[in-house]
Amino acid sequence: RVASAFVALGVRKIRLTGGEPLLRRGIERLVAMLAAIDPAVDLTLTTNGAGLARKARELKDAGLKRVTVSLDSLDDATFRRMNGVDWPVSRVLEGIAAARGAGLAPLKVNTVVRRDVNEASVLPLARWARAEGLVLRFIEFMDVGDTNAWRLDEVVHRAEILARIDAEMPLEPVPPAYPGEVADRFRYRDGSGEIGVIASVTQPFCGACTRARLSAEGELFTCLFAARGTDLKGPLR
Repeated sequence: RVASAFVALGVRKIRLTGGEPLLRRGIERLVAMLAAIDPAVDLTLTTNGAGLARKARELKDAGLKRVTVSLDSLDDATFRRMNGVDWPVSRVLEGIAAARGAGLAPLKVNTVVRRDVNEASVLPLARWARAEGLVLRFIEFMDVGDTNAWRLDEVVHRAEILARIDAEMPLEPVPPAYPGEVADRFRYRDGSGEIGVIASVTQPFCGACTRARLSAEGELFTCLFAARGTDLKGPLR
């Protein structure tokens, strides 16, 4: 109902996120309901990938167009440390393969970079994504929702991430694909792909932001850093 109202007002992109959206019972039905609103809407989903291998085909059949998968390291020990629930990186790689096989494309991979935890994974991930033909986006560690004990000294800055990659695989900037795009895009100079960096901490993009988030409790948030939103469930009822 809310998505329909937003689409009627001009929204052309809807993303299911979380938490982890694949934990929701009947996620395929929700995808089908959203896909039926307007076939021109870019309907996508962000997932940790743990349940993607068994859900990818059903999601595609329901009308999902593409997925973004969170992958913070290819090293299993580092990955387990980052995810905090001790499940293996192989599950995510299986999910990525299943999504590609189902035609959920273009598939993007998000990596949150945290100092002294997974910064050594930046180059291995860049090499892997380049070889696999995947778009990789690095995200500065940030205090989303005031829940992750965030500290500024744990942020690996955008400039450092780019310098690490550019030293081995030279990069050049790419213009934004649309107004308000949150990732700064860079392509490899040899034409072998691209990466993005979301620098919410060191280079905030608030002035051009076009995003809003509807929580499971029915609150509308206009900023990921916000702790409180605007109730839509009450007026809707």
